[in-house]
Amino acid sequence: MHKLMLKFEAAFIREIKLDKPAFTLGRKPDNDIVLDNAAVSGHHAKMYESGGTWFVEDLNSTNGTFVNGKKTLKCGLKPGDIVTLVKYSLVFADEAAAVAHAPAEQTLPPQRGRPPAGALEVLENPADDRKDFELTAASTYIGKSAQAAIPYKAGGLFGGGPELAVVITLRPDGYYLNPIKEGYSKYNGNALNEKVILKDDDVIEVGATRFRFFIKK
Repeated sequence: MHKLMLKFEAAFIREIKLDKPAFTLGRKPDNDIVLDNAAVSGHHAKMYESGGTWFVEDLNSTNGTFVNGKKTLKCGLKPGDIVTLVKYSLVFADEAAAVAHAPAEQTLPPQRGRPPAGALEVLENPADDRKDFELTAASTYIGKSAQAAIPYKAGGLFGGGPELAVVITLRPDGYYLNPIKEGYSKYNGNALNEKVILKDDDVIEVGATRFRFFIKK
């Protein structure tokens, strides 16, 4: 069976098995693969199997569909091809021969040059009884889904909000805060629309929950 390895920028999100003949991709919730980003079209692209080959086809999207860096309207796929929709990339793989990918919450081994350990402290409106979260993973998600290591409390009357709001990635030069739902979260009081590097005592707001980033002493 073929599958997709879904990534947001450099952060691995999840594995998707291509277990039916066609899938739609886009921002709207009625898609098979929902990519919750304002720059992704409502119905951006589709993937389908025909004659033993999987194809990706652009659905007249605003920002285009790319395969291995080249814009395409329709393209047959082979294992290892990378389909890009705005900031999302989907690696097309044969499950039998797929290269293993580290899970999103895998703890990194100690290594020279690694930045000091970071953590988040809940300042207001915790989603559960935890007050601190250590950032020991390559990618740590804040969201409402089971993929998120850190939950948040959704604001507003109906308690809506994205399943995955932001991801904190650990790199050799520090911790980066990446929006998955652009503009939903705040960084030091400002709407988070692009990747930023975190500094001691930065404040992150996701829904109604406020966090403080700090470096553990």
